Amino acid sequence: MKKDIVVFRKYRNGDIIALFPFMNEGLNMCNSYMHIGQHGSADYNLVVSGTKPASKEEYADLFEELKQIGYNMEIRERKNA
Repeated sequence: MKKDIVVFRKYRNGDIIALFPFMNEGLNMCNSYMHIGQHGSADYNLVVSGTKPASKEEYADLFEELKQIGYNMEIRERKNA
């Protein structure tokens, strides 16, 4: 079964974002997901430059939410691991 590559990042305010760097949204954008707002486009490089890696504990709830809606994820620290 195909895996969806995902990178979890944490904003300064504590919000967690899931970036799917290989799900192309055009114009150097990728698919992303957050609890509030859910799916959207994101500039991978811009988000990574303004966030820090999220720990397993920090992204656990978002991971479970994504799993429940059908994602089969492979978690990576960065796009090209």
